Amino acid sequence: MIKRYISLTLCIFSVITGFAQSKAGNSGFILLDQHELQTVNDNYHKGNAITVKQVNELINDADSLLKAGPYSVTFNKAKLAPSNNKHDYVSQAPYWWADSSKANGKPYIRKDGRRNPEIYLLHDGSQMGKMSSAVKRLALAYYFTGKEQYAQKAATLLKVWFIDTVTRMNPNLNYAQYIPGINDGRGIGIIETLSLTAIPDAISLLHNSKYFDASLINDVKNWYKQYAEWMLTSKNGKSERSQINNHGTNYDLQLATFALFTDNSTLAKKVINEFTIPRIDQQFTTDGMQPLELVRTRAWDYSNMNLNAWARLAVIADELNIDLWHTQTLDGKGIKGAILFLMPYALKQKAWTYPEIGKFEYGNFKHTVHLAQGKYPGIDFKDFYNKFPVENELEFIE
Repeated sequence: MIKRYISLTLCIFSVITGFAQSKAGNSGFILLDQHELQTVNDNYHKGNAITVKQVNELINDADSLLKAGPYSVTFNKAKLAPSNNKHDYVSQAPYWWADSSKANGKPYIRKDGRRNPEIYLLHDGSQMGKMSSAVKRLALAYYFTGKEQYAQKAATLLKVWFIDTVTRMNPNLNYAQYIPGINDGRGIGIIETLSLTAIPDAISLLHNSKYFDASLINDVKNWYKQYAEWMLTSKNGKSERSQINNHGTNYDLQLATFALFTDNSTLAKKVINEFTIPRIDQQFTTDGMQPLELVRTRAWDYSNMNLNAWARLAVIADELNIDLWHTQTLDGKGIKGAILFLMPYALKQKAWTYPEIGKFEYGNFKHTVHLAQGKYPGIDFKDFYNKFPVENELEFIE
């Protein structure tokens, strides 16, 4: 059995923008931290030199985004899905390569961790990533300045991607991460919509703008409802839900986020209680290792990516009055142990002895530790912050 520790308080979220009168609608955040944002905003408007410099860099970037895009799965379409519908998202499996022993290279063969440059000939994924990033940064620029030009641009990008019949993406990933000579798409491809988890909080930042009326917000929510339903009921969706490694974790992260965004807390609770919590026993060992990630050719990268998804799920669970941070199996498996396992490697107190063909990056672990601050009073993070100081107030917001 799995112990469940229910938190005693429910996080209450409120309107934080001070530039416009609040309109009807949900202004709460899902993954962004309201208080962290408010602190940065206060420092910025008080004229704190460091904060002003950092926020102004964000605003300058947002200014350049005013001339960028829009983005759509129908733009720069290099390959149609087998459906022959240009609105269907298409991508190719990144770690699969042509078989040199075959005349036409098919069926492709797997080389874990090594990206086939062919994947960059397809543009749907990059279009989605650029759209999501642009909307988030424009939303932050609007939050800090109150200037409607940023909200207007964000609204345009959202309409093109989610709403306009000529350019919208169909709410499915039937043809994501296909493997030449093997299939037309896989459930594993669902991890490619992770960037869409940024949109709900961006809309919360933007909802007071005159360009974000109820119609626009509801239209975007309806797209997310349809996509969440596809995730639950489709062959690819069910396949991804059954994955017991990082793919399963990130499936839960997306579905729980989309459920909260579309006001379906019942589904969000179901995801945490019935999908996520049982994964603890599948993914962690009693000493905090993640064996399914440690066997990968990029073991450090995958261990940190997966743990960061767990941390973000714990943030979502907090909003549902479920304490995932302290939920453990009877033998002690859980998020805390996974953090403690990785910590000495991040601090260079131990040498990493597992496979890692890429660079050692620390962004995901820094974010995980940041989210875990205050959750585990018994852990002293001082050494970690001495080695990895937070030098940019926007580091965990952007």
